[in-house]
Amino acid sequence: MEILHVSAECYPMAKVGGLADVVGSLPKYQNKLGHIAKVVMPMHRTSFLHANEWEVVHKGAFIMGNIPLNFTIIKEKRNQLGFDLYCVDIYGWLDREKVYGYDDDGERYLAFQIAVAEWMVKWNHRPDVINVHDYHAGLIPFMFRHSYAYKNLSNIRTVLTIHNAQYQGWMDWEKSGYIPDWDVWKWGMLDWNGQINPLASAVRCADKVNTVSEGYMKELMNAANGLEKLFEYEKGKCSGILNGIDYSVWDPEKDSFILDNFSTKDADHGKARNKKKLCDEFGLDVQLPLFIFIGRLVAEKAADLLPEAINAAFEQSEEKFNFIVLGNGDPVVEHSLEQIHKTWFGYYHSQIQYNEKLSHQMYAGADFLLMPSRVEPCGLNQLYALRYGTMPVVRRTGGLADTVIDIGDDNGYGICFNNANIQDIVSSIKRAVYLYNHSNTLSKLRLHMMKINNSWEKSAQVYIDLYNSIYK
Repeated sequence: MEILHVSAECYPMAKVGGLADVVGSLPKYQNKLGHIAKVVMPMHRTSFLHANEWEVVHKGAFIMGNIPLNFTIIKEKRNQLGFDLYCVDIYGWLDREKVYGYDDDGERYLAFQIAVAEWMVKWNHRPDVINVHDYHAGLIPFMFRHSYAYKNLSNIRTVLTIHNAQYQGWMDWEKSGYIPDWDVWKWGMLDWNGQINPLASAVRCADKVNTVSEGYMKELMNAANGLEKLFEYEKGKCSGILNGIDYSVWDPEKDSFILDNFSTKDADHGKARNKKKLCDEFGLDVQLPLFIFIGRLVAEKAADLLPEAINAAFEQSEEKFNFIVLGNGDPVVEHSLEQIHKTWFGYYHSQIQYNEKLSHQMYAGADFLLMPSRVEPCGLNQLYALRYGTMPVVRRTGGLADTVIDIGDDNGYGICFNNANIQDIVSSIKRAVYLYNHSNTLSKLRLHMMKINNSWEKSAQVYIDLYNSIYK
């Protein structure tokens, strides 16, 4: 089977969140299963782009509305990611450093999708499946079915994978002329509440739809940023497939980013060595339990609660602990987190940035990872933490509920709470501190966590089974 993944992100070419990690891993594991999986994405101006060798494989042109655009497709030469990686360049539109955050993101990603379709029309063969990821590729199923220029692509099966349904790519109907000439009788396949909604269109037009955990698929029936009725109506073709993690990247025994490698054979000593170096770097007491938060500082992650929750936990806990925050996002949250240094100097540190290397070091050295998310379709951070023997402290939502079992339950290995609020966060931190100081089970739990198999091998096959189900 030949699969083409279409995505805005792919690690290590460009990463904002978990979407990049999934698209940077899933195709590699599908190839290991004997299939041919490829990725096409925008040519963001990133360090990976400049550090590697590329070849031009196609040049073309199209008119978007009344805007003439030229595009170029390049391919990474050495197959360094374990699959063919293609990038689409459109001067002035896709040649930017940031992946998102521009006022014309809707138009930018529509241009990207049109370029992909124009390129595929010229192929001498057809892939078996196009797997589009989130709204940034969400209009491809519609265009394949209903744009006259792409009628010879209409037999290609399409799958939509939803990583986050909060972002839907809304566009005003005045932009409908940007979509290549299409059957106007099918306008309802684009519309949702009076706007063009690429994510809703993809849910309607794709042959199959999956989210990145079973729990998140169930949640979308009740909380999907306005698309609840659509998911209920289309539930017959919807499913959840839990994400995996790439064990060649996230392996404490071989990870080149961490300070000292370790495995289940020397987990306690390995964790201790990494923790000491981490605490020494940030001026923290290595004897105290160490909590970390890693992620985007946005409301979905409940990052707005972190400053008050961390302060309250320091104030209310009878026993001391350390906390390190790594991430960026909301400037107000960033400022509030930096202010905690003044009050809790020697127990707290924040790094307001994206830093892949430091994140690995924090997973390796920390005792607990806090994830109080309001929305977490799957969550990868808790899977990384488990791999490195760091106990997840998570809110029961989406994929977090699917992947972390509370220590109070049978075979439990994490700490879970129900509500994204200050009280539940503080109570969970205090519970973790107590476990660290007054229980001899943490070492045993650490070994259990590290042995849980969360690799992509199983999930990659589930995706193949999903693709095959379309043809039955």
